[in-house]
Amino acid sequence: MTESFDTLGLSGPLVAGLHAAGIDVPTGIQTQVIPLALLGKDIIGQSATGTGKTLAFLLPIFQRIDTTKREMQAMILAPTHELAIQILRQVEVLAKNSGLPVTSTSIIGNVNIARQIDKLKERPHILVGSSGRILELIQKKKITSQTIKTIVIDEADRLFDERNVDSVKAVIKTTLKDRQIMLFSATITPETLVQAQKIMHEPEVLTIEGQVGDMPDITHLYFMAEQRDKIEMLRKIVALIHGERVLIFINKSEEIETTAAKLEYHGLKAAGIHGSSFKGDRKKSLEDFRKGKVQLLVASDVAARGLDITGVNYVFNLDMPEDPQVYLHRVGRTGRAGKSGIAISIIDKPELPVIHKYEKLLNLKIAAKYMANGKILDKVTKADPAKASEKVRPKNMNKIKAKPAQAKTNKN
Repeated sequence: MTESFDTLGLSGPLVAGLHAAGIDVPTGIQTQVIPLALLGKDIIGQSATGTGKTLAFLLPIFQRIDTTKREMQAMILAPTHELAIQILRQVEVLAKNSGLPVTSTSIIGNVNIARQIDKLKERPHILVGSSGRILELIQKKKITSQTIKTIVIDEADRLFDERNVDSVKAVIKTTLKDRQIMLFSATITPETLVQAQKIMHEPEVLTIEGQVGDMPDITHLYFMAEQRDKIEMLRKIVALIHGERVLIFINKSEEIETTAAKLEYHGLKAAGIHGSSFKGDRKKSLEDFRKGKVQLLVASDVAARGLDITGVNYVFNLDMPEDPQVYLHRVGRTGRAGKSGIAISIIDKPELPVIHKYEKLLNLKIAAKYMANGKILDKVTKADPAKASEKVRPKNMNKIKAKPAQAKTNKN
């Protein structure tokens, strides 16, 4: 029997607010997290990007907030400014749709601290931001952390790295011991679990398997090309698909600008983002991509963490990731909000075993394609992929285009 938000113990206003947003059926991570979170349990949740982790922690937070009190009651830590703002937008939309008087603000670094202090004077119920700036304001006695009932650590593997872990722990130490901690990520490493156990009380560990099932509208394809010919193959495919927003992943951050420059040389509107990008440049690239001024956005996995850009038609892998969970994380940027999407990997011969490994581990089909006479065709292979024989089965380009938008599903 399919679960509903009513059966998970959520209040009428929250269920109505979800319905207003076209969200009626909870995802796997939401089904498991919400009942435990409502009980105040500490939780470690692992689930792929696009499977609804944000609402999994926001809904219980909303229900547990005492709106009669003007005090800070929940804190959500995020590793990037973009992710913090995206979460804040979700909070605002949920408050508006549900009619609940839940207030919130963002507290992130490299932003005018005086304005943030002014916002804090209003005593918002939910704080969303970076651990460094939040810690700074706690030390300045502008944030009263003793009233915090729930702390969320989003993208936990990133927040527990060497750069962030100390400030995260310092923030948590300023809160009372009976607070609830919920930790989420697409990948939970053994190191993350060790760090989590030090700050949490008997956490429930929830791992959602079969995550691709939560992204049913993604078609997975691959094309073969020599390493030196990958950019040219990408250019030809992009010319055929007419994708409005195309996200391209490569493994090495230092090659992002070079890759974007090569694409621009071929007359394509491209930009790149990487971890060392200046904040202004990164923001401009993302805004241009969102507004359609840039068609192709080149990124590494680190640079793309926390991005949630609507309307991504295609995700390309110019390099195959080593971890299958990273593959899911990448392709989960398309096929969202009820729309279908296409994930295309351009691989050379040494990467072919990775394709078949991911098909087996992730229980999905990554179809072989090739180009001929300006068309994209099926490549029919024998049981042994390494000894594939090609037979032309013409297929119109429309066959791999994203399907029309269907009923809205929950990917938040």
